[in-house]
Amino acid sequence: MTPTEATSLRRTELGAFLKACRAKVRPADVGLPDGARRRTSGLRREEVAMLAGVGVTWYTWLEQGRPINASSQVLDAVARTLLLDTAQTRHLYQLAEATPQRRWEGTAVVPQTVHDVLTALGPNPAVLVNGLHDVLACNESHLVLFRDWHTSRCVHRNLLWCCVTEPAARQNLVDYEDEVRYLVARLRAEYAAHVGDPEWEEDIRRLLDVSDEFAELWAKHEVAEPQVRIRTYRMRPYGELRFTTSELHVAACPGLRIYVQTPADDATRAVLAGLRPADLPETVEV
Repeated sequence: MTPTEATSLRRTELGAFLKACRAKVRPADVGLPDGARRRTSGLRREEVAMLAGVGVTWYTWLEQGRPINASSQVLDAVARTLLLDTAQTRHLYQLAEATPQRRWEGTAVVPQTVHDVLTALGPNPAVLVNGLHDVLACNESHLVLFRDWHTSRCVHRNLLWCCVTEPAARQNLVDYEDEVRYLVARLRAEYAAHVGDPEWEEDIRRLLDVSDEFAELWAKHEVAEPQVRIRTYRMRPYGELRFTTSELHVAACPGLRIYVQTPADDATRAVLAGLRPADLPETVEV
């Protein structure tokens, strides 16, 4: 199948999907009178266009699979009008070949089930991050092991920021250059889906301003897929610890992933087995 044929098939599927969703929405569900002369169930095209704030012709062309561009704002409006849930909205964006607005990234609202998963991964340190490497949640083992990472109070709550702006990071993270290069390459790979996003652009601009090291790596345009990494840390008072770091995507929260670190040698395994809640100060920053 050629790219042109695949695009045509995707647009046909988009039209069929929109028609099916439109047929499931009763006028009363969106505050419209039912009317007495409806030949089919669901909303009319004109009603969807009116409620979404788009032109009738434009929406008709969208259902007909014509080659028109749809912004994220317009697609969001259509999704709201058709009462689409998260999975259906994501499907709409994929069929329309558009980049969805981030729904989990940049927010601290994390389902309790994800917190439960982080807890269950203990005593292995685990942390929940978004595409920008912002730390949204972590388990107790992570707090205990990384409590002395900073020489001053952490204000970033971001894995990459905490590497390139923390003076002690080079001492704490063995193979620092390789690991930071990898984090920047992962950020660059994620950035492709968020070009023009104000939050992403501002965060990258600030990193470029504060870190010459980041600016040099960012200019290389290197990208990386998720990898299983061996990371070695020097951690007070435990000494040198070696972990296998794996990246797990969270299906319930698109855009988020869990970094879990499992022991790569017996010495590290013994340290994890001996971790106790008492090791955690009453107040500690992630």
